[in-house]
Amino acid sequence: MPTIDIKKKDLDSLIGRKLSVEALEKHLMLAKAELKEYNAGTDGLKVELSDSNRPDLWCAEGVARQIRVALTGKPEEYSFFKPGHKATRVIKVAKDMKAVRPYIAACIAFGIRMNDDVLAQMIQSQDKLAEIFGRQRSTVSIGIYEMDKIAFPIDYRLAGPDELSFTPLGMDEKLTLGQILERHPKGIQYGGIVKPFKKYPVLIDSMNRILSFPPIINSTEIGEVKTNTRNVLVEVTGTDQRMVALTLNILAVNFYDRGAEIDPVLVAYPYATDKGTRVTCPYDAPATIKLSLAKFSQALGEDVTVSDLKKRLTAYGHKVKGSKTGLSITYPPYRDDIMHPMDMVEDYAISRGYDSFEPVMPRESTVGGLSKIEILSDNVRGHMVGAGFQEFVSNILCSREELADGLAAGEDLVEVDNVMSLAYSVLRNRVLPSLLNVEAASSKAFYPHRTFEAGEVAVLDRSANMGTRTDLNLAALIAHPTANFSEMHSTLDVLLYYLGVEYRLEPAESPFFLPGRCGKVIAGAIELGYIGELRPEVLERRQITMPCAAFEIYLNRILAAR
Repeated sequence: MPTIDIKKKDLDSLIGRKLSVEALEKHLMLAKAELKEYNAGTDGLKVELSDSNRPDLWCAEGVARQIRVALTGKPEEYSFFKPGHKATRVIKVAKDMKAVRPYIAACIAFGIRMNDDVLAQMIQSQDKLAEIFGRQRSTVSIGIYEMDKIAFPIDYRLAGPDELSFTPLGMDEKLTLGQILERHPKGIQYGGIVKPFKKYPVLIDSMNRILSFPPIINSTEIGEVKTNTRNVLVEVTGTDQRMVALTLNILAVNFYDRGAEIDPVLVAYPYATDKGTRVTCPYDAPATIKLSLAKFSQALGEDVTVSDLKKRLTAYGHKVKGSKTGLSITYPPYRDDIMHPMDMVEDYAISRGYDSFEPVMPRESTVGGLSKIEILSDNVRGHMVGAGFQEFVSNILCSREELADGLAAGEDLVEVDNVMSLAYSVLRNRVLPSLLNVEAASSKAFYPHRTFEAGEVAVLDRSANMGTRTDLNLAALIAHPTANFSEMHSTLDVLLYYLGVEYRLEPAESPFFLPGRCGKVIAGAIELGYIGELRPEVLERRQITMPCAAFEIYLNRILAAR
């Protein structure tokens, strides 16, 4: 979780009143934060944030804002988000940016009361947002510049590795873009983001002065902010427009809370985006969620009134309209973490205080125990370890590509709705692909490799609750120069013997296994799984260089077969 360093005097100034350390520690709960350390000698606070979905809180301004709103009982007003705030300065995006780093947002902050503490917080929030929220600058990166040295309009375009040169921050000599990637510390660290492309992003003003090479480094001439700086241009570039806009909104309200005046910037795109081709930033798209009174009461376990809900949610930063049966809630533009009505219920509980809820003892007392399938899986794990296999535990969530070469014709997967990342877009229906991923990453480990996993899989089943069911499968894999069907069969044979299952093998076809080297494992009339030698194309796709044999059996069906 993010941890931030703040000067207490600076935090008190942002809150608008001086709080004791004890009072501050209590109020930090509103920001889902915990005071880890306070050094009275340096006046330094070390605060740990426990919510990874609230990047607006990863800074002194965000923590202070949440506390300040609670103390005043009303949300903050930011006039620059209101419609009609016309932008007079423009950033023009080149057409070929769409394939490299397509989105940019920017604003100007005038009249900043800059000092060492403000500069330190600005750098810290910039780093936290770019490194954690922006996934090490790949999705979002931030640039802050001396506004007084910039002539608009600004071009956001591409340039070849040897086409342009400028003096990057931290150096005193001019380097080309290609040289920056090879010689500058930031170029070495983040160069992998842009190296796949033939040309790289640059920001250039109307006087042909280079502002920066995003997402790598600013120029020394324009991109170095000092304690005597009063006016800055703030820009955010990235590959996800929603995240880019949210990051700029957070930075804009942070500078506003520091006493700056925020002036919008118009971004002109030559291609369509989700927000249009002419986007004024900071960008406010009011998002409203409706929630019934009954829903709140059901989730909280007690009756609540509309007036109390309105009071508590307003004191947490939301704009609330109430009726006799429910609420219409608009959350602030620097938050984008409200994905479900239960998120509002959580905000109410935090605003009210968890300690205000009366504990309720359970009405029934039960004694728990392991289910039959868990007892079986524990037994299976013991036998596999005893046979010299090493256990791995993998994520049930994965990408569709990981399962693609093992899918039968017409076979469907359980998909994640409203997916945030393609890497975790489906639930696996087999365990063997997970073991193949382990093997692909283990080429430097001494052979032979003997691995297994007893893990959950998700299977479409229209007769089950929610149309899916969760099963438990066992997969095992061996990899070495002479790995073969017979060796894998001997392991399966011993395992099923100790489990008391009589079985037979029948020839089968599978997209995973070689023809003639694959068999179904059958007990009576129940198909328990499959066994075989893996196809070379399956191994090559994952860059596995050793022959492999494997089996996968359905542990749920073994219970029925015993």
